[in-house]
Amino acid sequence: MKKSLLALACGAFAYGAAEFVMMGILPQAAHTMNVSIPTAGNFISAYAIGVCIGATMLVFGRKTGPKKLVLLFMAIALVGDVFSALAINAPLLIIGRFIAGLPHGAFFGTAALIAKTLAEPGKQAKAVSLTITGQTVANMLGVPAGTLLAEHLSWRLAFLILAGVAALTIVLVAAWVPYIQPVKDAGIAGQFRFLTKPGPWMILGATFTGNVGIFCWWSYVSPWLQQVGGYRSGTVPLLMMLAGSAMVIGGLIGGHITDRWRSAGTAALGQLVAAAGLMLVFLLPGSRLNTAVLTFIIAFALFFVSTPQQLLLAEAGKGGGELIGGAAVQIAFNFGNAVGSAVGGAALNASNMNYHFPALGGLPFAVIAVALLVWYSAKFETQTDALERMEVIEV
Repeated sequence: MKKSLLALACGAFAYGAAEFVMMGILPQAAHTMNVSIPTAGNFISAYAIGVCIGATMLVFGRKTGPKKLVLLFMAIALVGDVFSALAINAPLLIIGRFIAGLPHGAFFGTAALIAKTLAEPGKQAKAVSLTITGQTVANMLGVPAGTLLAEHLSWRLAFLILAGVAALTIVLVAAWVPYIQPVKDAGIAGQFRFLTKPGPWMILGATFTGNVGIFCWWSYVSPWLQQVGGYRSGTVPLLMMLAGSAMVIGGLIGGHITDRWRSAGTAALGQLVAAAGLMLVFLLPGSRLNTAVLTFIIAFALFFVSTPQQLLLAEAGKGGGELIGGAAVQIAFNFGNAVGSAVGGAALNASNMNYHFPALGGLPFAVIAVALLVWYSAKFETQTDALERMEVIEV
């Protein structure tokens, strides 16, 4: 199981870095492609659009084993990253980014199913969190490394390296991930049957609004650290590594708690921490110490909620919709990112570029996410199966 999770975590690293690295190399890519920074923002949104559209691939892969699906998704990511690295103009780079994003949501939905299937009873959340750790490590190491490559060598190298990681993942998955039966074939309509219930929509709503809230602030974290915290631009990659370490820790702790308590309750706790962090970002005057601490806290909360939300949708889709459920979380996540960036930008414009105000714009969304998760937990998680989870200890 550990080798299988390592292989999946390697793929998660490739996708996590591909999703966020463009934020660090945007100025260099814009200069090479001879476009403005606002226009270069399409390089980011193209990936997010690919994520949302690509999840529909799972509809047609319902009869295919999860291992084969992961191999296909990594091959598509490899092609997209190579295409991005070799793009000679902005439209081709947008196409490359779109291709690279297509399998993102489908990969995480399928990887979560594999991890959950291979895990021991009562340790499913831990297995899923270990898989997602690859995405958080990408934020800790991959994104700052890509930024340094862009500054000192070439931004294209970042995508070539990611293509290499995708190729490595293909080898590891082929060698280490065992065959797993395809999910129950419930037909095309049957895969979406779980969405006729209110519970999954509450989790998707919480995922969306929670990410809108956080990404109102996170989208502008670099200038916030410089303008409010007083850091030099050269120090920002180090602070991004701090945030990445917080994501790793948050993801692992969130998975650990989920195995021992309510999934939605755990996610609500994480969203509450994020909401408190956003409120402090708005209220505190700003210093190097408190901006660094708040960066750590909110980044911790961002991935603390990831495993329980992923697990909730995979569970909700039992009976043929497991893959769609897992992918739907990634769609809500990325849609929330895009909307959060727009809301945060509007808050900046309305406040005459006051970098405290994006957090204020995101705070109501974070509070809504907490309310949805608490409501879900109170309605659907009154039975926590605590007795069933007890383990016999022989002395």
